Amino acid sequence: MEQVVQDAKDALGMYGKRTILFIDEIHRFNKGQQDYLLPFVEDGTILLIGATTENPYFEVNGALISRSRIFELKPLENADIRELLERAIHDKEKGMGSYRAEATDEALDFWPIWQAETRARRSMRSSLVFSQRNGVEMG
Repeated sequence: MEQVVQDAKDALGMYGKRTILFIDEIHRFNKGQQDYLLPFVEDGTILLIGATTENPYFEVNGALISRSRIFELKPLENADIRELLERAIHDKEKGMGSYRAEATDEALDFWPIWQAETRARRSMRSSLVFSQRNGVEMG
C-alpha cells in the first residue's frame, strides 16, 4: 500500500493527476489499514473507491465513511439481463449483430435462470459460448 500511495503522490506532484484506488472487499482491511488511507483521501492524493458485500456502515472506518458517497448496487432482474443479451445479440458494432445472430425466446428466458447470480458481466462474457450451444443461430 505504501508503494501505491508513493506512486499517487508522484503522479499528483509531477503531473497534477489524482490516482483512483479501487479496493475490492475493503471490509477485509483492518482498522489500521483503513486509517492509513485516510490522510491521502483527505488531501486528494487518492480517490478511493471501495467495494464490499458487507454493510459499509459496520465494516468500514467511520472517518472514511464520512468522506464517502455510498452507492448500493442491487442485482439485475431477469428482464434487465434479457434486454442486455438482446442488445448484445443485435448490436452490429459492439455485439454479435454483424453475424446476424438470433436467439429463441426460450433461450433468452432460460439464460438468467441458468445464471443463478444474475450478473450482467458474467452473462455477457459467457453469451457467445452459450449461444453456440443453446438455440442461437449464427447466420
